[in-house]
Amino acid sequence: MSDDIAGSVHGLPFLKGHGTENDFVIVPDPDGLLDIGPGAVARLCDRRAGIGGDGLLHVVRSAAHPESAALAGEAEWFMDYRNADGSIAEMCGNGVRVFARYLVHAGYAEPGDLPVATRAGVRRVHIAKDGPDGRPGGITVDMGRAVLPGPDGIEVAVGPRRWPARNVNMGNPHAVAFVADLDHAGDLLSAPSVAPAGVYPDGVNVEFVVDRGPAHVAMRVHERGSGETRSCGTGACAVAVAAARRDGADPAVTGRPAEYTVDLPGGRLLITEHPDGRVEMTGPAVIVAEGVIDPGWLTAAG
Repeated sequence: MSDDIAGSVHGLPFLKGHGTENDFVIVPDPDGLLDIGPGAVARLCDRRAGIGGDGLLHVVRSAAHPESAALAGEAEWFMDYRNADGSIAEMCGNGVRVFARYLVHAGYAEPGDLPVATRAGVRRVHIAKDGPDGRPGGITVDMGRAVLPGPDGIEVAVGPRRWPARNVNMGNPHAVAFVADLDHAGDLLSAPSVAPAGVYPDGVNVEFVVDRGPAHVAMRVHERGSGETRSCGTGACAVAVAAARRDGADPAVTGRPAEYTVDLPGGRLLITEHPDGRVEMTGPAVIVAEGVIDPGWLTAAG
């Protein structure tokens, strides 16, 4: 057995899910018996040699994980999220929706309200009931409050093009740049340059945004540790917050919610920032497959 995955001798059960095509390998581990190292995460998320995904959702009860035990009284379940390269991330908005969908799929939760513990704190989730046609209901996540830290003067660059960017933190860091054409972001295979140096010591997600209409934008994103993804929930929230400030629609000032439609390559999210600062994200989440990884592959992969 690989040293990167300890705790399973009969293979590793997994599922595959996505939220607006931001896709994840889901590893159920309610009792926290698995020790999943960065190398194992990277292999599982490999799109040619593994299952393939933008990240990994390790599903564990809060009380069974040292990073979430203190939150067990607020949320039974902890989303131990990892980027595709195996690095740890504080938060993933699409991941929370897929995580909640899995809990309902597995019978651990029912449609309705559900708290989920993350490294960015407890997130409150509402899972709508399925429609009459069996189509899964949308999932709304209270993403908490955005923080807009300094400094001013942040720039992002791709090749010779440079743009000013807004620093927005949604539990994880974002640099939001409004551009004339989404193609100007290039292929986003490598991370865009961000200045000044050192402003994001742990890396940053970079969003490129264009307007589609009133309170309607489209975006592309380079997620740290994953490259360009088809969608980013926290990124869509950061974009809506940045757009509201740009448009003079800060809810704390106007006293009215700011609601933005955000189009991503993988689908559409509805983002609402309330006057009290709470940001809500609503969108789909689906489970598409489940199975067991061959233990021989795990051993050989080590």
